[in-house]
Amino acid sequence: MAGAVQCLFVSYADRDRAWAEWVGRQLQQAGHQVELDRWSWRTGDDFVEKMNAALGAADAVVALFSKSYFAPKRWTREEWTASLAVRGRLVPVVIEPLNDDDIPVILAGRLRKDLHGLDETSAAAALLEAVQGPSLPAGPFAFPGAPAAEAEPDAGRPRLLGGVGLPEVWSVRRRNPDFSGREDALRQLRTGLVSGHPAVIHVLHGMGGIGKTQIALEYAHRFAGQYDLVWWIDAEQADQLPVRYTEFADRLGIAKPDAGTDANARALLQHLRTRHRWLLILDNAEQPDRIAPWLPEGPGHVLITSRDPDWSGIARHSSLDVFTRADSVTYLRTRSPAMTAEQADHLADELGDLPLALAQAAGVLRTGMSLDRYEQLLKADTDRMMAEGTVRDHPTPLTATIRIAVARLADEESSAAIALLRIAAFLGLEPIPFVWLETARPRLVTVPGDPDDPMWLRDALQHLGRLGLVRTDFGTFQVHRLTQAVIRAQTRTGLAEAVRRDATTVLTSVDPGAPESPTDRPMWAAGAEGGPGTVGVLTCGRHLGHASAGLGEYATALPATEDTLPRRHALG
Repeated sequence: MAGAVQCLFVSYADRDRAWAEWVGRQLQQAGHQVELDRWSWRTGDDFVEKMNAALGAADAVVALFSKSYFAPKRWTREEWTASLAVRGRLVPVVIEPLNDDDIPVILAGRLRKDLHGLDETSAAAALLEAVQGPSLPAGPFAFPGAPAAEAEPDAGRPRLLGGVGLPEVWSVRRRNPDFSGREDALRQLRTGLVSGHPAVIHVLHGMGGIGKTQIALEYAHRFAGQYDLVWWIDAEQADQLPVRYTEFADRLGIAKPDAGTDANARALLQHLRTRHRWLLILDNAEQPDRIAPWLPEGPGHVLITSRDPDWSGIARHSSLDVFTRADSVTYLRTRSPAMTAEQADHLADELGDLPLALAQAAGVLRTGMSLDRYEQLLKADTDRMMAEGTVRDHPTPLTATIRIAVARLADEESSAAIALLRIAAFLGLEPIPFVWLETARPRLVTVPGDPDDPMWLRDALQHLGRLGLVRTDFGTFQVHRLTQAVIRAQTRTGLAEAVRRDATTVLTSVDPGAPESPTDRPMWAAGAEGGPGTVGVLTCGRHLGHASAGLGEYATALPATEDTLPRRHALG
């Protein structure tokens, strides 16, 4: 079909997205219509429906063959037969070295074109030949020894991967060989960065230990070929940014020794306005208002990781949650292959799917402790077990991470925030409605300050959210189960008794109304289902049971939980 315009669907594995972008752009520039999920599909589209429609309309499917593409769980023989092999024409292009046994038998006999190891011009020619078929060369030809005139770079054109090394300027730590999962987060991050305007700034925020740095690190390595400059800065201390920028400027050869750090830092910002394809990573940034004046502009990307969610008006931001259960199970079984899926699922549940906790657990289990013993100790002394297990690139274990954050609150004299965190630690795992604390505030004895202050809860949650100790949603907030356990362990016995009474006060202040009332019934029903943002009695019972069991008062905890059961039956 040389010369004919074709409708082409690019099929690829998530890890090969940079290749897919490059292939898609080459085919578009050759005049073909290209269907690529990032360019063609919107957030919220039905993936299966769009996939089937794209495959049905395509004249050919350009499949990017790689080890990730043929991962065992991605395809079965039946899916290949139904989805690709019999739908028009399959155009296999190979983007990394493969052995014969890497490719399914059903595809082994198909001719395929190698793109890996080629320079960009040769790879583009090989791609078009694979799609359009061979054609006779046309002249005139430039003398091979003459250097081509350097054209203005196209900031939106992806670079070829595989045929080049790392970017010309590269300051990023080693890739984590144990990284797994997070494909949705990486896909959304890449889409957000490349589909915006020049100088896109994106913030990944979430609690400590949730994997923000690891996603940034994986992104930098996975998409290294799409940038000419990649620079990583540990940005926890905002006042050190000019120093770090001066180091970047010196690497670029634009720093002046006698100019001072501020002047050199501003020279770097001016330089980046004129450069294409750069990526600046600010890891563990705090104090958004102090970071904002030092954010660069120009045709590049800025990726920020932060525990602070308050980046509105400064940058696009997305909240990072814990692992999906499937990602947790995959991670644990990769680190401990003898672990069954059921065992991994149970351990992941106990650890709340928190990536740092999973990594610490995997480290302990590899050094001479049985899974049964580990789970026993985890239940008996979570605080101690979350201080164990070394994790490369994260030298601070979870227990210490939480303790440091609480110490920061104490240094900032955020005593109401600390008190709120303690009360939440003695409640259950479900989201806690704001209204519970607002209603109970006059009777809470462990919360300092004016009990009539209408802003106390907002101020306390802002302090906790900035340090990643709580996750807030519309009308509710939530504390991770491991954070709760560490905070309970750190609360001395006498104070713990008072906090437990405050937690009980919070729950007894809630009036969900009558289950037979049409007005109140939806709140009961939602609470019976454990829905967030509700004040249903079953949710209250769970919180109350947790508050009592947190101090070993099972005689109180059991009736508190069981008391909700007859009330739930009243719903019919």
